[in-house]
Amino acid sequence: MILARAEKVSKRYGDTTAVDGVSLDVAAGELVGLLGPNGAGKSTLVQLFTGQRRPTGGRVELCGGDPRDPAHRRRLGVTPQETGLPQTLRVGEVVDFVARHYADPLGRAELLTRFGLDDLVRRQTGGLSGGQKRRLAVALAFVGRPQIVFLDEPTTGLDVEARRALWDAVRAFHADGGTVVLTSHYLEEIEALATRAVVVGGGRVLADDTVDAVRGSVGRRRVSLTVAGGVPELPGVLAVETEGDRTHLYTADADRTVRDLVAARVPFHDLEVRPTSLEEAFLTLTAV
Repeated sequence: MILARAEKVSKRYGDTTAVDGVSLDVAAGELVGLLGPNGAGKSTLVQLFTGQRRPTGGRVELCGGDPRDPAHRRRLGVTPQETGLPQTLRVGEVVDFVARHYADPLGRAELLTRFGLDDLVRRQTGGLSGGQKRRLAVALAFVGRPQIVFLDEPTTGLDVEARRALWDAVRAFHADGGTVVLTSHYLEEIEALATRAVVVGGGRVLADDTVDAVRGSVGRRRVSLTVAGGVPELPGVLAVETEGDRTHLYTADADRTVRDLVAARVPFHDLEVRPTSLEEAFLTLTAV
């Protein structure tokens, strides 16, 4: 079942095109990572899917209908990049207020425990730290037991422990059959969570596949080794990076590169060959 669909969708703001003819389906049960540099169109695409903005051209569907129709939005959970919370309400009161908009909401205690907010239930939101506010904003996306959740930069401002706790909550929702679309500046986050990566640049989809396939789509592998005195210039090596006593060679043919190292009598040890990381693939795909 397709829960979110964009067909040749565009969105323009005056002379600026934020989304340019994007076609994208999100099926039930997927956990999709939406990647792209600032200004690539990620947040605009999320706003189109969630009915916050109207497309200039093309068609968007959410749960089989218009994203702006309340009947279809009832199965949606969303955390935008920027959220405003009533400063004088307590955390528990905010959760209760949002819960009243749904016929079968998640219980307050269960929600707060899932997102590590138990000890904040009586705190006014105005007194929360930025990270605590962000955790609450993400938690609110799950109050209505949604089928599909859009999380736009969900862990911005969170420390490592809070980020990992939120990852666990997202994984649990997905394991129970929930569908998630998330954008993130943390490529580690996409690698840790997503089963599918969609790379956007200039308002267009540049890559759309499994995380492993996107990593491999740039046709490069990384050959890492420890060597004293550097590595000579070798054919087929696209880039060289040095990190402490480790040298990383980026190449389209790892076997050939290793053979060339041996032939050149380079005194290396601790050799490691692996695919490029998602970050390396991302930088290659979005390079201008």
